[in-house]
Amino acid sequence: MSVANVALHPTKPILVTASDDKTWKMWHLPGGDLIMCGEGHKDWVAGIDFHPTRSGLASGSGDASVKLWSFEKQRCVATLTEHKQAVWCVRYHDAGDWLASCSLDHSVRLWDVGAGRCRQVLRGHVDSVNDCAWQPYGAAITTASSDKTVSTWDPRSGLSVQTYYGHRNSVTGVAYTMAGGTIASTDADGVIKLWDVRMVAEITSIASGKYPANKAAFDTSGAVLAVASDDGRAKLYNAATGEALCELAGHEDAVQALAFDRGGQFLVTASSDCTFKVWSG
Repeated sequence: MSVANVALHPTKPILVTASDDKTWKMWHLPGGDLIMCGEGHKDWVAGIDFHPTRSGLASGSGDASVKLWSFEKQRCVATLTEHKQAVWCVRYHDAGDWLASCSLDHSVRLWDVGAGRCRQVLRGHVDSVNDCAWQPYGAAITTASSDKTVSTWDPRSGLSVQTYYGHRNSVTGVAYTMAGGTIASTDADGVIKLWDVRMVAEITSIASGKYPANKAAFDTSGAVLAVASDDGRAKLYNAATGEALCELAGHEDAVQALAFDRGGQFLVTASSDCTFKVWSG
């Protein structure tokens, strides 16, 4: 089954993949040995994220639920069911107290992890919310929507504080640099846009080709931007200039998601060809 997403543990050499087979799987690096499998969702799993400090993770599914899992208890410890349609993405805030979930129901829900309750709903997008990213070491959260916009929100008020316009098709992914000053967004036309957060302005626009660009990730330095493409490649760009650096070819179907490790040693890609790959050097 297609591997829809991948997340790397913040400190340990393990990763987790989300799959269309209704499960998530945790793997050891670099060998790729299977450590654990999470079963319980009733439809595909697309959202996945490790808790930044505790021993657990969150998953989001086509069954419209978000599940919280404990590695110590080796089971699901909470199921959050307030979304009305499929959940595409889940993201923990750096502090670990809050979890954001993005849904086909046009909303983002912010969950109090300790209480297992929804504390805020971000409404304003008029189509599916496909991805989100917390500004590193800040409070703001930025979302990518099929309504062709990228929006930044104040989680406390639940209001959009900034909207970035310019995409001409569904926005599929969004990512911050570690410093938090630049946002990258990808769309279904294969366009990647880089935005200056402070100036609220487009820095550059990159045409990656005729295939959709599915997700983006910056390396820790913020100098390199990796893009997951529907043509089966991961494409690397100079984040300052938009210049193409190289393409990683090897998957036999669309690359759905990717992630850099925090040490800057490797890049992991997840694909519709039912595999994930680890790239280094």
